[in-house]
Amino acid sequence: MTLGSGRSIKDNPLWYIKTQSYRTTSQQYYNLTRPQVNSILKANEYRFKVPEFDGKNVSSILGFDSSQLPANAPIEDRRSVATCLQTRGMLFGVFDGHAGCACAQAVSERLFYYIAVSLLPHETLLEIENAVENGRAILPILQWHKHPNDYFSKEASKLYFNSLRTYWQELIDLNTGEHPDTQEALINAFKRLDNDISLEAQVGDPNSFLNYWVLRVAFSGATACVAHIDGADIQVANTGDGRAVLGVQEEDGSWTAVTLSNDHNAQNEDEIKRIRSQHPKNEEKTVVKQDRLLGLLMPFRAFGDVKFKWSIELQKMVLESGPDQLNENEHTKFIPPNYHTPPYLTAKPEVIHHSLRPQDKFLVLGTDGLWETMHRQEVVRVVGEYLTGVHLQQPISVGGYKVTLGQMQGLLMERRARISSVFEDQNAATHLIRHAVGNNEFGVVDHERLCKMLSLPEELARMYRDDITIIVVQFNSHVIGAQSKPGGGD
Repeated sequence: MTLGSGRSIKDNPLWYIKTQSYRTTSQQYYNLTRPQVNSILKANEYRFKVPEFDGKNVSSILGFDSSQLPANAPIEDRRSVATCLQTRGMLFGVFDGHAGCACAQAVSERLFYYIAVSLLPHETLLEIENAVENGRAILPILQWHKHPNDYFSKEASKLYFNSLRTYWQELIDLNTGEHPDTQEALINAFKRLDNDISLEAQVGDPNSFLNYWVLRVAFSGATACVAHIDGADIQVANTGDGRAVLGVQEEDGSWTAVTLSNDHNAQNEDEIKRIRSQHPKNEEKTVVKQDRLLGLLMPFRAFGDVKFKWSIELQKMVLESGPDQLNENEHTKFIPPNYHTPPYLTAKPEVIHHSLRPQDKFLVLGTDGLWETMHRQEVVRVVGEYLTGVHLQQPISVGGYKVTLGQMQGLLMERRARISSVFEDQNAATHLIRHAVGNNEFGVVDHERLCKMLSLPEELARMYRDDITIIVVQFNSHVIGAQSKPGGGD
């Protein structure tokens, strides 16, 4: 039955080992040819163009490009894109897992269904429930746009369906008679999915594989940055340290970055105040320590991570009755220090609304692996120049470095190479990853650096960079311009 068609180096206990083997074998890793580099960068790229009707695209979205580059093995990031079939709009999301990929995988499969159900009018929910009750075919509510590597876990599909059905049954019972508000629907969907992840782990499953899986999902964690785009309306729901940045083209052709999300970490003073206000005064110095939640977790909001949500008694009870693999795992058995008044963590998103204007050309959704390596303004410039093919030549900046004439000539040659590198990429997200990994101190892609970063052995790659997942959504300025005029749109 179907309804549809980050961590830092110090988080890795192995960060200090195998350095010697790297030194002795490093030469063999650097000899990647340009086609090999391109093959690695393009392995996970995906592109979708919104269909035209009568030769016209009537959507505010032209299409999207997405790509991923792993650092962890296996990659802990996930991505999802889907079109809402029973309501309007499209959903885009990037998910960054930690302590494994299980939670990010589950959220990437399930969250859009929860959002879509939250947006459905009462009559449609009744229609779907009646179809299930009477064994009829169900209305598809999502059309997925997936890369072949973006899989769904078949073993858990029935469990996931039953939890989702319970949710829509409750929505039917709670019928308010009002059309669902998008912001409210996003918040409710995030919170309900996280609650279901927690509940499924507490209840367990008679199937031993599923029992272990739901516990792995709950004890690992994931951040989520999701955009719902309907006509000229963008709602960005963010939980954690993923980020959504709008690319705006000014009248002179230059590019400006407008951030549509806030990072939920120690760099956000409001988040620190929020967390401290939810716990007693005597925990003020321990609730956020060394820029981490309880001195351990970098994102201050996340799915899963029940170690920061459940009482100590509940954690012990679930672990004692759980499978041996989980009980033997030191990570799951470890209780955070100064753990007195849980929950310390929430999956409730912060939602930011934006009305699109003709100068808003694209949206970049990225996990923190991107934003740790590139400033948002540089991200927007690189994507903007890629999409338009126009490279605004700024005066070469050497950032206080002393450079010889020979080095300056080299920089000018690299600038020429950067323009030609655009033609190597047919995907804006891949092009951005090329810059994120290969940029040198002058902001220019250095092929030798790119080779080194892409040829690091698995156990070392995570020391130098994080998984990177990017979605670039391109907007249709003509449609947005028509909708923004008086009498335009519907």
